[in-house]
Amino acid sequence: MKKLIFVLAVVIQTFGACQQNKQKEIMKQTEEKEHYTFTLSDQVTRKKVTFENRYGISLTGDLYLPKEYNSGKKLPALAISGPFGAVKEQSSGLYANQMAERGFAVLAFDPSYTGESGGEPRNVASPDINTEDFSAAVDFLGIQKMVDRNRVGIIGICGFGGFALNATAVDKRIKAVATTSMYDMSRVMSNGYYDQMTEQERTLLLEQMSRQRWEDAESGTYKLAPRANAEKLNGDEPQFVKEYFDYYRTPRGFHERSINSNGAWAATNAFSFMNFPLLTYSKEIAPRPVLLIAGENAHSRYFSEDAYKNLKDPKKLMIIPNAVHVDLYDRVDIIPFDVLATFFKTNLK
Repeated sequence: MKKLIFVLAVVIQTFGACQQNKQKEIMKQTEEKEHYTFTLSDQVTRKKVTFENRYGISLTGDLYLPKEYNSGKKLPALAISGPFGAVKEQSSGLYANQMAERGFAVLAFDPSYTGESGGEPRNVASPDINTEDFSAAVDFLGIQKMVDRNRVGIIGICGFGGFALNATAVDKRIKAVATTSMYDMSRVMSNGYYDQMTEQERTLLLEQMSRQRWEDAESGTYKLAPRANAEKLNGDEPQFVKEYFDYYRTPRGFHERSINSNGAWAATNAFSFMNFPLLTYSKEIAPRPVLLIAGENAHSRYFSEDAYKNLKDPKKLMIIPNAVHVDLYDRVDIIPFDVLATFFKTNLK
């Protein structure tokens, strides 16, 4: 009898080990077949990881490491997310790839409710939860054996630039923060572009979303807004809309899981942003350093300039000549990665 139990235990352990190996192989094959909008550097390794935020939402990211690094020496680390409506296989992954080449352990992650990360319903954003996503990424990095938890910074791209500043203000573990093509999502949703939304228009928008909540409650589903980027352009769209299309809807930056490439936000997505000013406490980032990077011809440039005015030193605003908003998503020839590397290596101490 004892012999039989022993044999069964060995069989179960062997089966379990085989199942784990099979699962690892499936994940490896998935990663190898996955669609990324950039080429992985031959100097970098990439591994899919999961972690939870403070609200119990499971987040999925890619951990990028320098292929050749001294395992006895801990690395400085960065967490990166954005743009708003994008996934880790797009711009944030490209940034992670570049920064890992320069000696950092880097986590590019999908925010809550989007991409491969969890959260229901889908295709929604939250100024609170998306800020928390950055802190959860810092949690994850800080418990990795190759990371020096006292040398962690973050990079926010586009709308996640605002979340990055907000996270850094409250999370004192973050030693330095940089943004590129930064958007203040609360400001643009509350006031419109260039703050041109009237009080009457704001009231009307809130009334529409309030009524939509009744409809969603009755139907048990969440209505989606119009597509984030149209399938085709008419030709008379604003220039920045054409630029978004050129990135998200062409092979340059298209990804099937990206809301901006292939979907739409919930119709009530702006609801929680309308009375949640993201950058209220940005002055409390000091004395930790901030680097804001924006394109000279970007429609979003004013967000970075105004954020810069409200920050305390040490701070730096860098304007990239002739660049538009989406150029800082993937134009490796003009994105100042060496400047970013120097900024973080100098300040992650």
